[in-house]
Amino acid sequence: MASSSLTWRRQTIAAVRLLLVFTVLLGVAYPAAVWAVGRVGFHDQATGSLVRHDGRVVGSSLLGQQFTGPTWFHGRASASSYAGDTSGGTNLPESDPQLWKAATAMRKAAGSIGNRLPPDALTTSASGLDPDISPAYAALQAPQVAAARHLPVATVRHLVAQHTTGRTLGYLGEPRVDVLELNVALRALSETPQH
Repeated sequence: MASSSLTWRRQTIAAVRLLLVFTVLLGVAYPAAVWAVGRVGFHDQATGSLVRHDGRVVGSSLLGQQFTGPTWFHGRASASSYAGDTSGGTNLPESDPQLWKAATAMRKAAGSIGNRLPPDALTTSASGLDPDISPAYAALQAPQVAAARHLPVATVRHLVAQHTTGRTLGYLGEPRVDVLELNVALRALSETPQH
């Protein structure tokens, strides 16, 4: 009886020690190391990929925003009205009349920028928060934005080219343009006196 009680105490003490060691390792040291690597090696991503203009945070390059009017580049339509707390697509099948009605409305709204519209001009993103558009969609919008801002079309197209990101690692995904970053650059360009 005494030896089984002694064995039980030893096992309990060993279990408590192991619990403390793993608590310190996995509950303190590992999260602290991940946090430190994120802050030092990936500071921009760890702080939310914030976009600033004139010292003010205007958004995140990871989240789409709604821009209205002809003076701005427009992102993909959002089924969630760009609300980050309710992101998601419509979950409607391709044959749903509501989806066709929405696509027809987007085609009509985008009709002023060209006949051959890229898919991202006519469809919502899966998350509803996609910050990027295709270079083709940005190029279609460039003449309208240039005219509304009284800028040369070549200047606006050059700005689009500067803000076009290629495929990740050269082969993953598609080339893309971050709409928020492009519009911030467009605003800075419009605020700069033109010669």
